[in-house]
Amino acid sequence: MTRLVIVVEKASDWGSYYPSVDVMSAMDYLREPIGNDDERTHVINLCRSYKYLGTGYYVSLLAEARGHRVMPSVRTINDLRRRSLYGLDIDDLNQKLTHFLPAGGRDTTDFGILVYFGETAYPALQDLTHQVFEMFPCPLLRIEFERERVWQVASIKPVGLHTLDDAQEDAFAAELDRFSKKLWRKPRARKRYRYDIAMLVDPNEQMPPSNKKALKSFVEAGKELGIEVDPIGKNDYQRLAEYDGLFIRETTASDNHTYRFAHRAEKEGMVVIDDPASILRCTNKIFLNDLMVSRKLAVPRTEILYRENTKSLKEVGEKLGFPIVLKIPDGSFSRGVVKVENAAALEKAAGELFQHSALLLAQEFLYTEFDWRIGVLNREPLYACKYYMSRGHWQIYNHGAKGTAKSGGFETIPVRDAPSDVVKLALKATNAVGDGLYGVDLKQVHGKPVVIEVNDNPSIDAGVEDVYLGEDLYLRVMQEFLRRMEHKRLGIGR
Repeated sequence: MTRLVIVVEKASDWGSYYPSVDVMSAMDYLREPIGNDDERTHVINLCRSYKYLGTGYYVSLLAEARGHRVMPSVRTINDLRRRSLYGLDIDDLNQKLTHFLPAGGRDTTDFGILVYFGETAYPALQDLTHQVFEMFPCPLLRIEFERERVWQVASIKPVGLHTLDDAQEDAFAAELDRFSKKLWRKPRARKRYRYDIAMLVDPNEQMPPSNKKALKSFVEAGKELGIEVDPIGKNDYQRLAEYDGLFIRETTASDNHTYRFAHRAEKEGMVVIDDPASILRCTNKIFLNDLMVSRKLAVPRTEILYRENTKSLKEVGEKLGFPIVLKIPDGSFSRGVVKVENAAALEKAAGELFQHSALLLAQEFLYTEFDWRIGVLNREPLYACKYYMSRGHWQIYNHGAKGTAKSGGFETIPVRDAPSDVVKLALKATNAVGDGLYGVDLKQVHGKPVVIEVNDNPSIDAGVEDVYLGEDLYLRVMQEFLRRMEHKRLGIGR
């Protein structure tokens, strides 16, 4: 059975249409209990804005965490936000505009059209809008054209349902009814067949996932297997298609160039670690929490705080008890994480963090002397470390007032010597995310493991994570790249 859910930001946005049981507000959807039934759910996200970390963004993010098929996806939202990304995809479409819009056919130098699920009121532009919709599946888009010497696509932007006039509402309703009866498709990936890997790094990053010696070890491991590992930077985007694989060794985020590189590489048919799906799933703690809960995996007791709902802020102290850990969803290396001891501190800290995100995580505070980190590659454990808390601090990383960060000690051990229940839980957590390279942070509380985070871009530093495996750690990563590249060349699955 398939369930359709239409999400609107405010109930009034649906006021011009007949009431429907399929329609719910964004807040109701975000608060909806995670179901255990087997029905497939399709979500059409009609929020007014898909701004990063805004309400519309979280509707799509949590829909994906719950296994729902959502339009637009988070990937589409991110792609539409970056003109440099989609400009590469629509170069051929711009060339066709001369046919659709002859140079002497209009006196104006710019105009725009609305696109409802790929359909438009301009028959001559129908082929164009279909192609745009396949690249950026989004319910409502506006394509802006501009003409200098020739017509060009100036921008492609999402449009809010609340901005439509009567005629446009009628057109949208007709296309919504038609589209809801169709199957959703994914674009086919292209394949390439060369054995070179681009390793994305930032020499100026203060806390990179791999230090210089580790990066050199990856290069040497590749040579041993007949693979050239070429370090590149963010300015090498246009060179990306020259390679067979992309290995990201720079701190990832869904709203910066690391995601753009991963997305481009995947579309080029390259082997990618970290793949764009893993970046989206791991770089947002709210998504991860929802994903872990939906898989019934042990996590700290957690409440989601909403910027527009002060009641939830007042109740969270009673539910979780103090101290409470507040987290901004896309923080990394312990940044954007605050421990509060009472209601006043909670209100103050939440007010500051809400300036950056519409939603926050509030979690019970679980003190341990160290966190476990289990490295996982292709659903198999790779390494095991204990990361001790920074001296006199409750986190592994203590970010000083001057912007410096100090970390606690570590202990790297064979995976076989790590507690079996810790390793098993780490594997279950990564199985929910994908089959890439991950680092799972866990705590042991009263003898039982709890998942804290799954990192898509785990630290692999020379002298830390490689203490037990040595050069074999780097060789195993490169062997996985080789295996995947050969599978692509032979046209078989992973």
